[in-house]
Amino acid sequence: MAVPLLSRARWLLVEHPAVASFRWQPGHTLGATPSFPAAVICGYLTSVLVLHRLVLPLLPPLPPRALRAASALHNAVLLALSAAMAAGCALSTAATAPAPRWAWPFCFPPRGATEASGPVFFWAHVFYLSKLYELGDTLLILLGRRPLTLLHVYHHSVVIAMCYLWLATRQSMMPIALVTNAGVHVVMYSYYLSCSVGMRWPPRWKRAVTDLQIVQFLFSFAASVVMLWLHFTAGGCEGMAGWVFNAAFNASLLALFLDFHGAAYKAAMGGSKGKAE
Repeated sequence: MAVPLLSRARWLLVEHPAVASFRWQPGHTLGATPSFPAAVICGYLTSVLVLHRLVLPLLPPLPPRALRAASALHNAVLLALSAAMAAGCALSTAATAPAPRWAWPFCFPPRGATEASGPVFFWAHVFYLSKLYELGDTLLILLGRRPLTLLHVYHHSVVIAMCYLWLATRQSMMPIALVTNAGVHVVMYSYYLSCSVGMRWPPRWKRAVTDLQIVQFLFSFAASVVMLWLHFTAGGCEGMAGWVFNAAFNASLLALFLDFHGAAYKAAMGGSKGKAE
């Protein structure tokens, strides 16, 4: 039974004509111009400011039941989408990677030898567009009258530019980053979905989700060591300009996540200590 299911999944996620024939074409593919991510980021930041400062203070709070329903639907969509992207990119990489198969996910052949086409780049494009839908996270936070953090707004805006560069520069290590990030999001949105439908978890589980996100960034730096070794010893890797941006972004996110983790854990420890005393 497992073999037919795997074959069906492979056809849907790798061999389907829409997936297999994908080609990133600047000026033709949706989002394939620098002005597109720039406009989205500017629109997002402007909308956050206008909603937070001018619109929402004038409106009554959304009923809790409606907010929970909207959150549950939003998280369910992102959970399903994250699972599809992780599985689709993993299967696509396994099915289409040229020899040496272990090295290709780390290092795309340079100087025009790698085309932004085929199943792996299809899922990179889906991942890119999914970051637009993820901006709904911010809307739900605002509607719930919860505070927005610098980490949240910074991450949701800059990640759009990062995903554009993945495709525009045919960035090496992109399959590994996509599968890792989408896999972490499966866990994260499973947790959010369960909370939005009323399940209550001990605080350590929320901390575990943050820990997993931090581990993701540490893993990306470890994988980058392999990519850089291949770049300097095996003739170069494609998309190094995109990788530099990605590495700097990941380093800034790691610093912000560590700061958030430290502050949240310190507050939790302080609260539990106060109760004990």
